[in-house]
This record gives sequence, C-alpha cells and structure tokens, in this order.
Amino acid sequence: SRSAAAVMVETPAGCLFEDIQYEDIQVEAAVGRGTFGVVFKAVWKGKDVAIKTIESENERNAFLVELRQLSRVNHPNIVKLYGSCDNPVCLVMEYAECGSLYNLLHSADPQPHYTASHAMSWCLQCAQGVAYLHSMKPKALIHRDLKPPNLLLVARGTVLKICDFGTACDIQTYMTNNKGSAAWMAPEVFEGSNYSEKCDVFSWGIILWEVITRKKPFDEIGGSAFCIMWAVHRGTRPPLIKDLPEPIESLMTRCWDKEPSQRPSMEEVKNTMSHLMKWKCCHR
Repeated sequence: SRSAAAVMVETPAGCLFEDIQYEDIQVEAAVGRGTFGVVFKAVWKGKDVAIKTIESENERNAFLVELRQLSRVNHPNIVKLYGSCDNPVCLVMEYAECGSLYNLLHSADPQPHYTASHAMSWCLQCAQGVAYLHSMKPKALIHRDLKPPNLLLVARGTVLKICDFGTACDIQTYMTNNKGSAAWMAPEVFEGSNYSEKCDVFSWGIILWEVITRKKPFDEIGGSAFCIMWAVHRGTRPPLIKDLPEPIESLMTRCWDKEPSQRPSMEEVKNTMSHLMKWKCCHR
C-alpha cells in the first residue's frame, strides 16, 4: 500500500517521486536543522542525499506541507525531492555539498572570497526559483521564509537551490517557529495582515543587500526578533551601499518598499537581474 504521506501528494506528470524504504538509506551524520526537523546526510542508491526527519507530532503538519509543495515543483534552483519514507517519517532530498549561502557569507575563518559576479548570480538564481514558484497554477506558491540559511549551494558554490518549504500555512505556527527569520520578513507578514507572494520579493531585497555587503541585516539593532520587527514596521531598512550602481540600488529599495503593491513582481526582478548581468558582462 502507498504511504499516508504519498497518498496526500498529487504528483504532477513526469515528476518521479518514490516511496522509499528506510532500510535502503545509510544515514551518516546530522548536518543541520530546517524550520522543522533535523537534516542528516545519507546515502541512497549510491548517491549522497539529505534526509529530513521530524522530531515531534507537532512537526508532522509542516512535514506534509513541505512534501506536498516540493512534489509539485521541478526547477534547477529548487532543491529536488526524491521521495519520502513512512516509518520513520522523513523526506529524502538532494544533498547540497557546499552548505548554505548564509554559512558562506558569514563563516568566520577563513572567509571564502567571492566576486560581484558571484553575488549577482546567486541573487538571480534565487529570483529564478522564486519566480517559478510564483508562476505555479492554479495559484502562486509563496515560500514565506526566504533567507540565506534556506539557500543551498552545489557545484562548487556556483549553483543555488532554494530549500525549506515546511513553513506551515497557518501563520501562528509560522511566527512561533521562525523567530530567526525576522531580519528578512516583510512587515505585512509579522503584522498579521493579508499577504501575497510580494512578501518573498521583500525578503529577496534584503538578501541582495546581505550578499553585496556580506553583513547580517539589522545586526546593529541587536536584541530580539521583536526589536527588528518593530524597526522594520517603523520603516527602518538596511543602510544604502556606497557606490552601488543606481539600477541595482533602485531594484533593491523597490523590493523592500513597505507597500507590497509598490514592489516589483519576482518575474520583473528576474528579468532586471538578467539584464543587469548581461550589461555588466559587456561593460567590464
């Protein structure tokens, strides 16, 4: 019989998604945590994979959300789901050998070097993945928790993959679990207003600033998530970047506009970034 998890998923044609037997997986080591669950590196069918397990019954809902969302998507900038196990409950996903963008940006010692082209490429790839999510039918898939810890790197750090789709649809659970997301969170989300896919555009603008400056957003505010939310609610944004080309600055500040309707769509962000990267290549 198919697992309860698999039954919940209507996989689109062409997506190969398997019921996986846990005994076929060799678990190696814990490598991190998601919004929910613990992530382990493992080997399945001879390839490195990441498996995400749940620690409590409360996390089951988030697990099913992530399973349902990831099984619908197929994009080079979104982490690939191979399948799920029923007992114990876990997701089996693509393994990102280079870790998260957050660790690359802020790892203490020695700090990996990267160029402006790398920075632009990561932000463009993130925009491509999110634009794809927003174009899903019958309705846009909103990520809600875009931030560098949820952006994974593969292929020696050149390819970016979005992960962590377990952000529960009910906002209460989301706010409780995501204290660590305040710096990237759109004001309408933590204010409890109605929000749309434009909340991801806000987060993207903050990520762009972070990748260019290599600083943690709102670090100077310190203190709790509440302090950051209060500052953002009152209009505080990261400081503008000296000598940043005007088209990039303009895109960034439009993305973090307080009014969601004033922010560009992710499709526009993607197209603008593509254009800017081509322009940059021609004007070295």
